[in-house]
Amino acid sequence: MITLSTVIQGFFSDRLVRQKGSSPHTIASYRDTIRLLLTFTSQRTGKQPTKLTLDDLDAATIGAFLDHLERERG
Repeated sequence: MITLSTVIQGFFSDRLVRQKGSSPHTIASYRDTIRLLLTFTSQRTGKQPTKLTLDDLDAATIGAFLDHLERERG
């Protein structure tokens, strides 16, 4: 079974670093945003971030997260 942590790690190591050659600033920005998303989702589901699955990151959750960013974080 593929875990959420495996997907995120692959995104950073394979997609951002190898395929895109992203700068450290870009990688840090993605890291910070994913951290915010996982914290938001954890609060919404009541699960610890390490227990979240890909199923927890559905369209409704992502939409609510984006609304949260716009309203709460500007």
